[in-house]
Amino acid sequence: MLSPLDNYFEKKDEPIKSCLQYLRSLLMGYADITEHWKYGMPFYYHKGKMFCYLWIHKKLHQPYIGLVDGNKIEHEDLLQEKRARMKILLINHLEDIPKKKIESILKQAFALRK
Repeated sequence: MLSPLDNYFEKKDEPIKSCLQYLRSLLMGYADITEHWKYGMPFYYHKGKMFCYLWIHKKLHQPYIGLVDGNKIEHEDLLQEKRARMKILLINHLEDIPKKKIESILKQAFALRK
């Protein structure tokens, strides 16, 4: 039987499924990142503290990375919408995933934790 985390990814339709699985593997490739099932979604912790999560935008139907301390990061592609603390990075699952952009934003987010 699949864990809630694995089930979350497995039940998604392509190409969103592959996009989310790629983002998952990218995040898990970083040192001190652990994956948890929290608030009904995949959450990623850095050194034991909430760092980011993966989800699908309800209106735009696009996967995104939600950054817990996103309000402290300035980047033109991060959206705050009506969130107080978090910002999101939408990922167009129909295009190549912008790995360098994601890594650049994650680098800024990790720097906030030092």
